[in-house]
Amino acid sequence: MSGQNDDYIYDEASGEWRPASEIAAEAAKAAEVRDASGNVLADGDSVVLVKDLKVKGAGQTLKQGTVIRSIRLTDNPEEVDCRHDTIKGLVLRTEFVRKR
Repeated sequence: MSGQNDDYIYDEASGEWRPASEIAAEAAKAAEVRDASGNVLADGDSVVLVKDLKVKGAGQTLKQGTVIRSIRLTDNPEEVDCRHDTIKGLVLRTEFVRKR
């Protein structure tokens, strides 16, 4: 025995029993939220828009270079929740933002 006390979980994708620690490490890596440039984003970060975005329902356009402060990560790693002075409940796709 290796002396390791690790639970094993059946991985349906590979059809193998794998250590739980390996699966948890892969899930953590997959859950990283990255901006358009590949930088890792975290709650509270400030981001800059990389292109003009028409905001549905608000009737306005957010211009490239607009700074959005204090983002919050969502369950979807491709979206961030944020606030803007004139728009409540704004959710932006990470492909359109760059970490400041």
